[in-house]
This record gives sequence, C-alpha cells and structure tokens, in this order.
Amino acid sequence: MFGTSGVRGPFGGLITPELAMSLGHALAATGLDRVVVGHDARTTSPLLADSASSALRSAGVDTVRAGQVSTPALARGVEFTDSDAGLMITASHNPPEDNGFKLWEPSGQAFGEARRAEVEAALNALEPAYASWDAIGAEESAEQLTAQHVDALCDAVDIDGSCSVVVDLGNGMGNATVEALLRLGCEVQTLNATPDGRFPGRPSEPTAATCATLCSVVANTDADLGIAHDGDADRMMAVDETGSFVGGDELLALFAREVVSDGERAAAPLNTSLVVDDVLEAQGGSLTRTKVGDVYVAEAALDDDVVFGGEPSGAWIWPDEALCPDGPLAACKLVELVEQRGSLAAQRATLASYPLRRTTVETDQKAEIMARVRDAVRQTYDSERISTLDGVRIEYDDGWALVRASGTQPLVRLTAEARDERRVDELVEEVRQLVDDAR
Repeated sequence: MFGTSGVRGPFGGLITPELAMSLGHALAATGLDRVVVGHDARTTSPLLADSASSALRSAGVDTVRAGQVSTPALARGVEFTDSDAGLMITASHNPPEDNGFKLWEPSGQAFGEARRAEVEAALNALEPAYASWDAIGAEESAEQLTAQHVDALCDAVDIDGSCSVVVDLGNGMGNATVEALLRLGCEVQTLNATPDGRFPGRPSEPTAATCATLCSVVANTDADLGIAHDGDADRMMAVDETGSFVGGDELLALFAREVVSDGERAAAPLNTSLVVDDVLEAQGGSLTRTKVGDVYVAEAALDDDVVFGGEPSGAWIWPDEALCPDGPLAACKLVELVEQRGSLAAQRATLASYPLRRTTVETDQKAEIMARVRDAVRQTYDSERISTLDGVRIEYDDGWALVRASGTQPLVRLTAEARDERRVDELVEEVRQLVDDAR
C-alpha cells in the first residue's frame, strides 16, 4: 500500500476515514507512544486527521495536533515535539480530489522500507486494541511548528535582503518561504497565497505549464527570480529573472555545484540528467544514483560524504539541515545563491544542455508490464548496460533510457537523455516500443 511517498488516492475510494482510523491503530500496534499529526489545506484533510488522531488516542497513544501545516514543518516537528513519529495528511501535488498519508521518523526522514513494511503488516493483521477508559492517549496542540520552521530557515542561510522574489504558493502550505524571506529583508510578492485545498489558482504540481502566470509576472517586473511550491510545500521549482522556468535537473546541478567539494558526493535518482554528473566531475565530486523517491535520496544522504540530495521533480535535501524534502529551505537557498553568485539566468547559461525527454504510458498493469520489459531487456542488451535498481535503466554510448513504474499513479514513466535531439527521440521510441510490446 505504501509507495515511496506514502499512500495516496481518491477520497472515498482508497482514502477514507476508516483507513485513517485503521492506520492510527496500526501505528499504535507498532509500539509508538507519541505521534504528531498535521494536515494540508485539502477539504478532506481535517476529518482524516481527526479520524487518525482519535484512533491513536483510543489505543493509548498521545497525540500532538499540529493543525494545518506544511510537510517539511511537520517532518521537522517530530523532533521539535519529542514525538516517536509524524503523520502528515496530504496528497502532496496530486489533484484536489485525492488525499493520503506520509509517515516521518524523529530524524525528519520519511519512513524507510522496513518501517513501511512494519506498518503495512500491522494494517493487514489489524485487530484494534483499545486502551482502558482511564488510559486513553492525551492530546495537545503544537501549532508553533511553522514558526519554528521559519526560525530554522533564517538560521540556515546568509541573505542580505537585496533580492526581489515572486512566490507562487499554489494555494498550498508554503507560507514559511514568504515569512522567512520577509524577515531576511527581501522584497516579496505573492501569488495564490491563500491556502485552499481546491487549488483554484493553478494545479498543485509546479511545472512549466502550471506556472505560466508566475513566469509572466517575473518577466514583467524587476523581480530577480520566482519560486513555486506544491500543495504541501515539500517541492520547490523556480523561474529566472527573464521569466523562464528552470528545469529540475538544472536546479539540481546548481545546488550540487554550490555544495559539493572535492571527494564529496551528491545523491539523486536514476532519472537525473548527465549535466549533474558533468558539474560534479568538474569539481572533483561525484553523483550517487538512487531509486526514484525522496526517501531513497534521504537514505543515501545518511553517508557522511553525501552533502546534498535532490530529485528533478523538485525535492531538495540538505542533510546537515534536514532529511526531509524542504521546499521553503530550497527557496531560501536559491535566493542566497542568486545574491551571492548573481543572475539565475546567467548561472543556468554555464550548464551544458542535453536533450531529455520524459513521457508516460497509462496502465493498470504496471507490475506485469515491468516484468515483461525486464525480460525483454535482458535478452536484448549486454548485462553491463542494464540496471534494475529501480525499474529498468539502459546505458548507451551516447545516452541512457529508463522505464519505471510510478510509485503513486497508474503510469509507467519513460525517460531518455542523449547528446543530440535526433538520438534522444530514437531512445524514447525504442523504450516506448519495449513497453508497447509488453502490454
């Protein structure tokens, strides 16, 4: 049930108050004594938080109610509130009809495979155990988590306030970015700043297509850059001063170049561009490729010599600060980078540009298709060119391609990169044919 980013689905379908209660009892069955519970602005989130909290307390677990909060604030709040785990009610960047659950360790890291498996086993074997009437869990409020998050952001960067920034919150939970930048002296203009789980301003996921208004505003003002968050603010994407959307691989390369020194590493998933390898190699560093999912990037970031991790989708991790993807932290780090290194457009211009294609195939038979693709690839390509760490990645002399099942949606994702446009189109068609033959 739990994918790489928790569990998500349509409210009233997969996600119900009954599932929230079962999850609360399952968490109690794993031996937790104290859980901090928060939720995003989706219309169904408060009642799911109520259901989960009620089940936890009825099983004798103390709950800390964080209220409406961003995912990074909740993840950091597990330690702040001295809790054993964090439960965030959110579907992140999914559409408004969806909801879901994310689980967090006291370290601020998402539950890994072992912890997720433990919770799933408790769910599957569930027989709710209720505490006696005089031993139910206590409940307290911790609505200060956003303020504590803002304090941590301000401490994490050196900003003199010379930047003008447009922040598109997407009607989500990224207000910590605004508060921190204002406190640091920046000029800030906001778009879609009112939390609203219907996401009336734009779709929740910040992409080049959904951030057209942000691009236009930045292009037609004297802003130095634009920032965009998703619904729960664990993601951050950006727009340079010309109004051009900055690709996730470019951001990953810029952040990694700023942080990684000789002999150090960054961590990123298998679908990351070669431009990141090039940047790190020039600095004497290297890139460790992980499975897709910020939980795997965070696990790699536990190594002492991994000083940064990220995903092109917009999740960024500085392990010295936090092991959760933190959109507001990334926003502040990017403003710091622009203040210290100059124009974001000029910094982008120093990066190589390789054509990269990403597309998807809709299917409700992900597992079967991926099994057939693996078999076909093993019969077609030399073994040293194949990685099955996460999906199927094929290395070519002049590029690479990845076929991978989505962890949260009924999709198979196809990604390819090469040194020129003609070749990347050939690679996309090659792996698309593999998937078509497997259907």
